[in-house]
Amino acid sequence: MIYKFKSKAAGDVIMLGPTGDRILGAIGKEPAAKGIIEVADMPAAMKAVEAAIAADEAEARRIDEEARANGQTPPPRGITLRQRAWPLVEMMKLAERDGHDIVWGV
Repeated sequence: MIYKFKSKAAGDVIMLGPTGDRILGAIGKEPAAKGIIEVADMPAAMKAVEAAIAADEAEARRIDEEARANGQTPPPRGITLRQRAWPLVEMMKLAERDGHDIVWGV
């Protein structure tokens, strides 16, 4: 599935399914074809995404340290959750500031 997040506060954010599912799960939303993040929920949603990013980065550091401890080269990193989530977090900031919900699938 592809998510197309929309808000009157910003341009659309398009996200591939696995990342969108992960971010929605982090903010307590079930991955679904349609949904909404209401303005009142945005502060908590942004904190939840930041917590998911911190956990992702901690896991990457743990994997790197474990590889080094075993005398191996750490695996290459692809695009991080922080990079993938950034456009949606920025949309949330603008939407909260301007008082607009974020929707997808509508």
